[in-house]
Amino acid sequence: MKVLITSFGTRGDIQPYIALARGLKEADYEVAICTSEGYKADIEKYEIQYLFMKNEMLELSQYLLETDSIRERIGTAKKIGAEVRTIMDDEWVAAEMFQPDLLIYHPKCLGSYHVAEKLGIPAIMSIPLPFYTPTRDFAVPFVARDLGFLNRISFHAIIKASNAAYAGSVNDFRKKVLSLPPIGRFKDLLKRTDGSAVPILYPISPNVIPVPDDYPSHAHMTGYWFLDGENTWKPEPGLLEFLEAGSTPIYIGFGSVSAVNSKKRTQEVIDGIRKSGQRAIFASGWSNLDAFDFPDSIYPVNSVPHTWLFPQMAAVIHHGGAGTTAAGLRAGKPALICPFLGDQPFWGKRVYDLGVGAKPIPQSRLRADNLAQAINTMLNDSAMQSRATELGEKIRAEDGIACAEQVIRAIVG
Repeated sequence: MKVLITSFGTRGDIQPYIALARGLKEADYEVAICTSEGYKADIEKYEIQYLFMKNEMLELSQYLLETDSIRERIGTAKKIGAEVRTIMDDEWVAAEMFQPDLLIYHPKCLGSYHVAEKLGIPAIMSIPLPFYTPTRDFAVPFVARDLGFLNRISFHAIIKASNAAYAGSVNDFRKKVLSLPPIGRFKDLLKRTDGSAVPILYPISPNVIPVPDDYPSHAHMTGYWFLDGENTWKPEPGLLEFLEAGSTPIYIGFGSVSAVNSKKRTQEVIDGIRKSGQRAIFASGWSNLDAFDFPDSIYPVNSVPHTWLFPQMAAVIHHGGAGTTAAGLRAGKPALICPFLGDQPFWGKRVYDLGVGAKPIPQSRLRADNLAQAINTMLNDSAMQSRATELGEKIRAEDGIACAEQVIRAIVG
Protein backbone atom coordinates (compact mmCIF):
# COMPACT_ATOMS: atom_id res chain seq x y z
CA MET A 1 0.00 0.00 0.00
CA LYS A 2 1.25 3.48 -0.91
CA VAL A 3 0.72 6.16 1.75
CA LEU A 4 1.33 9.87 1.21
CA ILE A 5 1.73 12.06 4.31
CA THR A 6 1.43 15.87 4.05
CA SER A 7 2.29 18.43 6.72
CA PHE A 8 4.10 21.72 7.19
CA GLY A 9 5.18 23.98 10.03
CA THR A 10 7.88 23.93 12.68
CA ARG A 11 9.75 20.76 13.66
CA GLY A 12 6.96 19.74 16.05
CA ASP A 13 4.58 19.64 13.07
CA ILE A 14 6.90 17.35 11.09
CA GLN A 15 8.74 15.01 13.43
CA PRO A 16 5.74 12.87 14.49
CA TYR A 17 4.95 12.20 10.82
CA ILE A 18 8.52 11.15 10.10
CA ALA A 19 8.15 8.73 13.01
CA LEU A 20 4.86 7.43 11.60
CA ALA A 21 6.34 7.09 8.11
CA ARG A 22 9.28 5.18 9.51
CA GLY A 23 6.95 2.79 11.36
CA LEU A 24 4.74 2.25 8.31
CA LYS A 25 7.80 1.60 6.16
CA GLU A 26 8.93 -1.07 8.62
CA ALA A 27 5.43 -2.58 8.30
CA ASP A 28 5.96 -2.88 4.50
CA TYR A 29 4.02 0.20 3.41
CA GLU A 30 5.48 2.38 0.66
CA VAL A 31 5.54 5.85 2.21
CA ALA A 32 6.36 9.38 1.07
CA ILE A 33 6.20 12.71 2.89
CA CYS A 34 5.39 16.03 1.23
CA THR A 35 6.52 18.96 3.35
CA SER A 36 8.73 22.05 3.30
CA GLU A 37 12.03 21.53 1.52
CA GLY A 38 13.92 22.51 4.67
CA TYR A 39 13.08 19.09 6.13
CA LYS A 40 14.19 17.06 3.09
CA ALA A 41 17.43 15.85 4.71
CA ASP A 42 15.63 14.95 7.98
CA ILE A 43 13.24 12.74 6.04
CA GLU A 44 15.68 11.12 3.64
CA LYS A 45 18.13 10.10 6.37
CA TYR A 46 15.50 7.52 7.37
CA GLU A 47 15.27 6.35 3.73
CA ILE A 48 11.77 7.78 3.38
CA GLN A 49 10.83 9.30 0.04
CA TYR A 50 10.60 13.09 0.12
CA LEU A 51 8.21 14.98 -2.17
CA PHE A 52 8.68 18.68 -2.79
CA MET A 53 6.87 21.52 -1.06
CA LYS A 54 8.14 25.09 -1.32
CA ASN A 55 10.07 26.38 1.69
CA GLU A 56 8.46 29.84 1.77
CA MET A 57 5.80 28.86 4.30
CA LEU A 58 8.41 27.54 6.72
CA GLU A 59 10.49 30.70 6.33
CA LEU A 60 7.49 33.02 6.73
CA SER A 61 6.27 31.11 9.80
CA GLN A 62 9.71 31.31 11.34
CA TYR A 63 9.94 35.06 10.68
CA LEU A 64 6.46 35.64 12.09
CA LEU A 65 7.55 34.06 15.37
CA GLU A 66 10.86 35.92 15.45
CA THR A 67 9.81 39.51 14.84
CA ASP A 68 8.69 41.93 17.55
CA SER A 69 7.17 44.38 15.06
CA ILE A 70 3.36 44.39 14.92
CA ARG A 71 3.49 45.90 11.44
CA GLU A 72 5.83 43.20 10.17
CA ARG A 73 3.72 40.50 11.77
CA ILE A 74 0.62 41.73 9.95
CA GLY A 75 2.50 41.90 6.65
CA THR A 76 3.96 38.44 7.14
CA ALA A 77 0.55 37.00 8.05
CA LYS A 78 -0.83 38.31 4.75
CA LYS A 79 2.01 36.65 2.85
CA ILE A 80 1.28 33.39 4.66
CA GLY A 81 -2.35 33.60 3.57
CA ALA A 82 -1.26 33.87 -0.06
CA GLU A 83 1.31 31.08 0.31
CA VAL A 84 -1.34 28.63 1.56
CA ARG A 85 -2.76 28.55 -1.96
CA THR A 86 0.64 27.73 -3.46
CA ILE A 87 1.10 24.83 -1.06
CA MET A 88 -2.14 23.28 -2.33
CA ASP A 89 -0.54 23.06 -5.77
CA ASP A 90 2.48 21.30 -4.27
CA GLU A 91 0.21 18.81 -2.52
CA TRP A 92 -1.45 17.97 -5.84
CA VAL A 93 1.83 17.62 -7.74
CA ALA A 94 3.15 15.30 -5.03
CA ALA A 95 0.01 13.15 -5.17
CA GLU A 96 0.07 12.97 -8.96
CA MET A 97 3.70 11.89 -8.86
CA PHE A 98 3.33 9.32 -6.07
CA GLN A 99 -0.18 8.01 -6.84
CA PRO A 100 -1.03 7.02 -3.25
CA ASP A 101 -3.66 4.56 -2.10
CA LEU A 102 -4.14 6.57 1.13
CA LEU A 103 -3.50 10.17 2.10
CA ILE A 104 -2.72 11.16 5.72
CA TYR A 105 -2.70 14.91 6.20
CA HIS A 106 -2.22 17.58 8.81
CA PRO A 107 -5.23 19.92 8.54
CA LYS A 108 -2.92 22.86 7.78
CA CYS A 109 -2.39 21.17 4.39
CA LEU A 110 -5.68 22.50 3.10
CA GLY A 111 -5.47 20.87 -0.31
CA SER A 112 -5.13 17.25 0.78
CA TYR A 113 -8.80 16.64 1.60
CA HIS A 114 -9.71 17.77 -1.92
CA VAL A 115 -6.82 15.89 -3.56
CA ALA A 116 -8.14 12.67 -1.99
CA GLU A 117 -11.60 13.46 -3.35
CA LYS A 118 -10.18 13.98 -6.84
CA LEU A 119 -8.17 10.75 -6.73
CA GLY A 120 -11.05 8.78 -5.18
CA ILE A 121 -8.89 7.48 -2.33
CA PRO A 122 -9.44 7.43 1.44
CA ALA A 123 -7.94 10.20 3.54
CA ILE A 124 -7.15 10.43 7.25
CA MET A 125 -6.63 13.67 9.11
CA SER A 126 -3.94 13.72 11.79
CA ILE A 127 -2.89 16.38 14.29
CA PRO A 128 -1.09 16.14 17.67
CA LEU A 129 -3.77 18.28 19.31
CA PRO A 130 -7.39 17.29 20.17
CA PHE A 131 -8.75 20.11 18.04
CA TYR A 132 -11.19 18.59 15.55
CA THR A 133 -13.43 16.41 17.70
CA PRO A 134 -15.93 18.32 19.88
CA THR A 135 -16.30 17.04 23.43
CA ARG A 136 -17.92 18.01 26.70
CA ASP A 137 -14.70 17.24 28.61
CA PHE A 138 -12.79 20.38 27.60
CA ALA A 139 -13.06 23.41 25.36
CA VAL A 140 -11.28 23.79 22.04
CA PRO A 141 -7.57 23.84 23.02
CA PHE A 142 -6.93 27.42 21.94
CA VAL A 143 -9.24 28.51 24.78
CA ALA A 144 -7.29 26.59 27.48
CA ARG A 145 -10.01 26.84 30.13
CA ASP A 146 -13.18 24.97 30.87
CA LEU A 147 -16.33 26.56 29.42
CA GLY A 148 -18.80 24.12 30.94
CA PHE A 149 -21.80 23.52 28.69
CA LEU A 150 -20.12 25.62 25.97
CA ASN A 151 -17.20 23.25 25.57
CA ARG A 152 -18.61 21.38 22.56
CA ILE A 153 -19.90 24.57 20.95
CA SER A 154 -16.44 26.16 21.13
CA PHE A 155 -15.08 23.49 18.78
CA HIS A 156 -17.77 24.02 16.16
CA ALA A 157 -17.29 27.79 16.18
CA ILE A 158 -13.52 27.71 15.71
CA ILE A 159 -13.55 24.92 13.12
CA LYS A 160 -16.16 26.65 10.98
CA ALA A 161 -14.37 29.99 11.21
CA SER A 162 -11.03 28.48 10.19
CA ASN A 163 -12.59 26.65 7.23
CA ALA A 164 -14.39 29.78 6.09
CA ALA A 165 -11.23 31.88 6.20
CA TYR A 166 -9.67 29.93 3.30
CA ALA A 167 -12.80 28.96 1.37
CA GLY A 168 -11.93 31.29 -1.50
CA SER A 169 -8.45 29.82 -1.95
CA VAL A 170 -9.80 26.28 -1.63
CA ASN A 171 -12.43 26.84 -4.31
CA ASP A 172 -9.87 28.42 -6.61
CA PHE A 173 -7.75 25.28 -6.17
CA ARG A 174 -10.71 22.95 -6.72
CA LYS A 175 -11.76 24.75 -9.90
CA LYS A 176 -8.44 25.59 -11.59
CA VAL A 177 -6.34 22.59 -10.56
CA LEU A 178 -8.66 19.71 -9.70
CA SER A 179 -11.61 20.55 -11.97
CA LEU A 180 -13.99 19.99 -9.06
CA PRO A 181 -17.11 22.02 -8.26
CA PRO A 182 -16.87 24.71 -5.56
CA ILE A 183 -17.91 24.03 -1.98
CA GLY A 184 -19.82 26.20 0.45
CA ARG A 185 -17.88 28.52 2.74
CA PHE A 186 -19.08 26.62 5.80
CA LYS A 187 -18.92 23.10 4.39
CA ASP A 188 -18.07 20.48 7.00
CA LEU A 189 -14.61 19.25 5.96
CA LEU A 190 -14.79 16.54 8.62
CA LYS A 191 -17.17 14.62 6.36
CA ARG A 192 -16.49 12.98 3.01
CA THR A 193 -18.59 13.70 -0.04
CA ASP A 194 -20.67 10.60 0.74
CA GLY A 195 -21.48 11.99 4.21
CA SER A 196 -19.27 9.59 6.17
CA ALA A 197 -16.86 10.97 8.76
CA VAL A 198 -13.21 11.64 7.99
CA PRO A 199 -11.14 9.44 10.34
CA ILE A 200 -8.76 11.33 12.64
CA LEU A 201 -5.54 10.12 14.21
CA TYR A 202 -4.48 12.00 17.34
CA PRO A 203 -0.86 11.08 18.22
CA ILE A 204 -1.48 11.81 21.91
CA SER A 205 -1.19 9.55 24.92
CA PRO A 206 -4.54 8.56 26.45
CA ASN A 207 -2.67 8.68 29.76
CA VAL A 208 -2.23 12.42 29.21
CA ILE A 209 -5.69 13.09 27.77
CA PRO A 210 -8.08 10.26 28.60
CA VAL A 211 -10.32 9.46 25.62
CA PRO A 212 -13.57 11.37 26.24
CA ASP A 213 -16.70 9.26 26.61
CA ASP A 214 -18.40 11.27 23.85
CA TYR A 215 -15.65 10.71 21.25
CA PRO A 216 -16.99 9.04 18.08
CA SER A 217 -15.50 5.81 16.75
CA HIS A 218 -13.67 7.57 13.90
CA ALA A 219 -11.50 9.62 16.33
CA HIS A 220 -8.47 7.64 17.48
CA MET A 221 -6.08 8.68 20.27
CA THR A 222 -3.22 6.36 19.43
CA GLY A 223 -0.44 7.36 21.81
CA TYR A 224 2.52 9.55 20.89
CA TRP A 225 4.63 9.02 17.77
CA PHE A 226 8.24 9.34 18.89
CA LEU A 227 11.18 9.39 16.50
CA ASP A 228 13.63 7.18 18.33
CA GLY A 229 16.94 5.72 17.29
CA GLU A 230 18.84 8.88 16.36
CA ASN A 231 22.11 7.08 17.06
CA THR A 232 24.20 9.27 14.79
CA TRP A 233 23.92 12.29 17.10
CA LYS A 234 26.90 12.82 19.39
CA PRO A 235 27.02 15.38 22.24
CA GLU A 236 29.85 17.89 22.32
CA PRO A 237 32.52 17.16 24.96
CA GLY A 238 31.67 20.30 26.93
CA LEU A 239 28.08 19.16 27.42
CA LEU A 240 29.17 15.77 28.72
CA GLU A 241 31.63 17.43 31.08
CA PHE A 242 28.90 19.74 32.39
CA LEU A 243 26.50 16.84 33.01
CA GLU A 244 29.15 15.00 35.01
CA ALA A 245 30.46 18.00 36.92
CA GLY A 246 27.77 18.45 39.57
CA SER A 247 24.16 17.97 40.59
CA THR A 248 21.55 16.93 38.01
CA PRO A 249 20.62 20.04 36.01
CA ILE A 250 17.26 21.27 34.79
CA TYR A 251 16.46 21.97 31.14
CA ILE A 252 15.17 25.33 29.89
CA GLY A 253 14.25 26.02 26.28
CA PHE A 254 11.44 27.94 24.60
CA GLY A 255 11.54 26.48 21.11
CA SER A 256 10.47 28.11 17.88
CA VAL A 257 9.16 31.37 19.34
CA SER A 258 12.04 32.08 21.68
CA ALA A 259 13.40 35.03 19.68
CA VAL A 260 10.52 37.35 20.64
CA ASN A 261 11.67 39.68 23.47
CA SER A 262 14.55 37.26 23.93
CA LYS A 263 17.01 39.64 25.61
CA LYS A 264 14.74 40.55 28.52
CA ARG A 265 13.44 37.02 28.93
CA THR A 266 16.89 35.44 28.79
CA GLN A 267 18.14 37.72 31.53
CA GLU A 268 15.14 36.89 33.70
CA VAL A 269 15.85 33.18 33.17
CA ILE A 270 19.53 33.57 34.07
CA ASP A 271 18.62 35.49 37.21
CA GLY A 272 15.92 32.94 38.10
CA ILE A 273 18.34 30.03 37.83
CA ARG A 274 20.84 31.88 40.01
CA LYS A 275 18.17 32.49 42.64
CA SER A 276 17.11 28.86 42.60
CA GLY A 277 20.68 27.71 43.22
CA GLN A 278 20.32 25.01 40.53
CA ARG A 279 22.35 24.05 37.50
CA ALA A 280 20.72 24.30 34.07
CA ILE A 281 21.08 23.56 30.37
CA PHE A 282 19.66 26.45 28.35
CA ALA A 283 18.61 25.72 24.74
CA SER A 284 18.62 28.71 22.42
CA GLY A 285 15.90 27.70 19.95
CA TRP A 286 15.84 30.48 17.34
CA SER A 287 17.25 33.12 19.71
CA ASN A 288 20.85 34.27 20.00
CA LEU A 289 22.52 33.52 23.33
CA ASP A 290 25.99 34.73 22.31
CA ALA A 291 25.43 38.18 23.82
CA PHE A 292 24.97 36.84 27.36
CA ASP A 293 27.50 36.10 30.03
CA PHE A 294 26.39 32.81 31.51
CA PRO A 295 27.52 31.73 34.96
CA ASP A 296 29.24 28.36 35.36
CA SER A 297 25.93 26.90 36.58
CA ILE A 298 24.31 27.36 33.13
CA TYR A 299 25.40 25.56 29.96
CA PRO A 300 23.99 27.06 26.71
CA VAL A 301 23.31 24.76 23.76
CA ASN A 302 21.87 25.26 20.28
CA SER A 303 20.01 22.01 19.79
CA VAL A 304 20.05 18.67 21.59
CA PRO A 305 17.64 15.75 20.90
CA HIS A 306 15.07 15.72 23.68
CA THR A 307 15.00 11.93 23.70
CA TRP A 308 18.69 11.94 24.67
CA LEU A 309 18.72 14.91 27.04
CA PHE A 310 15.45 14.91 29.01
CA PRO A 311 15.98 11.58 30.82
CA GLN A 312 19.18 13.09 32.27
CA MET A 313 17.41 16.18 33.65
CA ALA A 314 15.87 16.84 37.07
CA ALA A 315 13.02 18.86 35.51
CA VAL A 316 12.13 20.47 32.19
CA ILE A 317 10.99 24.04 31.55
CA HIS A 318 9.67 24.93 28.10
CA HIS A 319 7.07 26.75 26.01
CA GLY A 320 4.52 23.96 25.85
CA GLY A 321 4.78 22.81 22.25
CA ALA A 322 3.02 19.47 21.80
CA GLY A 323 6.21 17.60 20.90
CA THR A 324 8.32 19.06 23.71
CA THR A 325 5.54 18.41 26.21
CA ALA A 326 5.31 14.78 25.09
CA ALA A 327 9.08 14.28 25.33
CA GLY A 328 9.22 15.73 28.84
CA LEU A 329 6.32 13.62 30.08
CA ARG A 330 7.78 10.50 28.52
CA ALA A 331 11.06 11.13 30.33
CA GLY A 332 9.11 11.14 33.60
CA LYS A 333 10.31 14.59 34.67
CA PRO A 334 8.35 17.34 36.41
CA ALA A 335 7.61 20.20 34.03
CA LEU A 336 7.01 23.92 34.06
CA ILE A 337 5.35 25.29 30.94
CA CYS A 338 5.75 28.98 30.10
CA PRO A 339 3.39 29.37 27.15
CA PHE A 340 3.42 32.03 24.45
CA LEU A 341 0.33 31.35 22.35
CA GLY A 342 -1.85 28.86 20.49
CA ASP A 343 -2.23 25.46 22.11
CA GLN A 344 0.66 25.99 24.55
CA PRO A 345 -1.55 27.20 27.45
CA PHE A 346 -3.71 24.09 26.94
CA TRP A 347 -0.72 21.80 27.47
CA GLY A 348 0.47 23.87 30.41
CA LYS A 349 -2.88 23.49 32.12
CA ARG A 350 -3.00 19.77 31.32
CA VAL A 351 0.43 19.13 32.85
CA TYR A 352 -0.55 21.07 35.97
CA ASP A 353 -3.92 19.34 36.29
CA LEU A 354 -2.20 15.95 36.08
CA GLY A 355 -0.07 16.95 39.04
CA VAL A 356 3.19 16.36 37.15
CA GLY A 357 4.27 19.97 36.86
CA ALA A 358 4.25 23.42 38.41
CA LYS A 359 1.54 25.98 37.70
CA PRO A 360 2.18 27.48 34.24
CA ILE A 361 3.80 30.91 34.01
CA PRO A 362 2.82 32.77 30.82
CA GLN A 363 5.79 34.34 29.07
CA SER A 364 4.43 37.83 29.71
CA ARG A 365 4.61 37.14 33.47
CA LEU A 366 7.90 35.24 33.56
CA ARG A 367 10.23 36.81 36.13
CA ALA A 368 13.30 35.64 38.01
CA ASP A 369 11.42 35.30 41.31
CA ASN A 370 8.49 33.20 40.10
CA LEU A 371 10.81 31.07 37.96
CA ALA A 372 13.06 30.31 40.94
CA GLN A 373 10.03 29.48 43.06
CA ALA A 374 8.63 27.10 40.41
CA ILE A 375 12.01 25.38 40.02
CA ASN A 376 12.25 24.75 43.75
CA THR A 377 8.66 23.49 43.83
CA MET A 378 9.41 20.88 41.17
CA LEU A 379 12.64 19.74 42.80
CA ASN A 380 11.25 19.53 46.34
CA ASP A 381 7.76 18.11 45.75
CA SER A 382 8.29 14.35 46.06
CA ALA A 383 4.64 13.58 45.26
CA MET A 384 4.89 15.54 42.00
CA GLN A 385 8.09 13.72 41.12
CA SER A 386 6.48 10.34 41.80
CA ARG A 387 3.48 11.17 39.61
CA ALA A 388 5.78 12.33 36.82
CA THR A 389 7.82 9.13 37.07
CA GLU A 390 4.69 6.97 36.98
CA LEU A 391 3.26 8.83 33.97
CA GLY A 392 6.57 8.49 32.14
CA GLU A 393 6.52 4.73 32.68
CA LYS A 394 2.98 4.50 31.28
CA ILE A 395 3.86 6.55 28.19
CA ARG A 396 7.00 4.51 27.52
CA ALA A 397 4.88 1.34 27.65
CA GLU A 398 2.67 2.61 24.81
CA ASP A 399 3.28 2.01 21.10
CA GLY A 400 1.45 4.81 19.37
CA ILE A 401 2.82 4.01 15.93
CA ALA A 402 1.72 0.37 16.10
CA CYS A 403 -1.73 1.51 17.24
CA ALA A 404 -1.92 3.98 14.34
CA GLU A 405 -0.93 1.26 11.87
CA GLN A 406 -3.72 -0.98 13.16
CA VAL A 407 -6.23 1.84 12.71
CA ILE A 408 -4.95 2.54 9.19
CA ARG A 409 -5.18 -1.12 8.26
CA ALA A 410 -8.76 -1.30 9.56
CA ILE A 411 -9.75 1.82 7.62
CA VAL A 412 -8.31 0.84 4.24
CA GLY A 413 -8.85 -2.90 4.56
